[in-house]
Amino acid sequence: MVKVLSVGGSIVAPESADPEFAGKFLAEIRQYLAQDESRRLILVVGGGGPARAYQNACREVLPQAPADALDWVGIMATRLNAQFLKTLFAELCPMDVVIDPNAPEVFTGRVMVAAGWKPGFSTDFDAVLLAERFGADTVVNLSNIAKVYTADPKLDPAAQPIDDISWADFRAMVGDEWVPGKNLPFDPIASKRAAEAGLTVICAAGRDLNNLHDILNGRKFTGTTIHA
Repeated sequence: MVKVLSVGGSIVAPESADPEFAGKFLAEIRQYLAQDESRRLILVVGGGGPARAYQNACREVLPQAPADALDWVGIMATRLNAQFLKTLFAELCPMDVVIDPNAPEVFTGRVMVAAGWKPGFSTDFDAVLLAERFGADTVVNLSNIAKVYTADPKLDPAAQPIDDISWADFRAMVGDEWVPGKNLPFDPIASKRAAEAGLTVICAAGRDLNNLHDILNGRKFTGTTIHA
């Protein structure tokens, strides 16, 4: 039984690595895995604060920095965050950090940790590819928002939270273009692929570990479900 978590970098490293949260997250995942030997998790980690800081610095010094170059800066941040988590999971994660979602032929251990692959999309896309590759029907997208809203609630006071939305309606909201460092509930490129594959995506607040516990164990949870 494989589940895929797309772990936003803002959860692991809001500014830099957060050891207090990482310890609690590690304990929750270990508890989940201990309940059933067949359970396995794929964690795909984003770049978070370090990625944005370096990308913004590049834009400040070189306003016309190419999108691909900015993507590579963000990708390197995802790989550092992923190596951080792999180290913490220790014996549960014997595989090297996966940087190409098409590369692993088998899943050894209980946890696989993956990072950014190449420019043109975020780690959400890598999570979708790994879900397809290892037979998971759902990707749990953990970020700093509890639900998807009809608009950015920081900019639009009339924005309303969404519990359930179709891929067609969600993609109409987020569009089709990937912009390095742009903060969206789920990457537009990943959304297109997930819709085509018939995957379900759950968007939820990554730092609410009680809620994550409910999601992993198939209980009622707070979040937004995106599906066909």
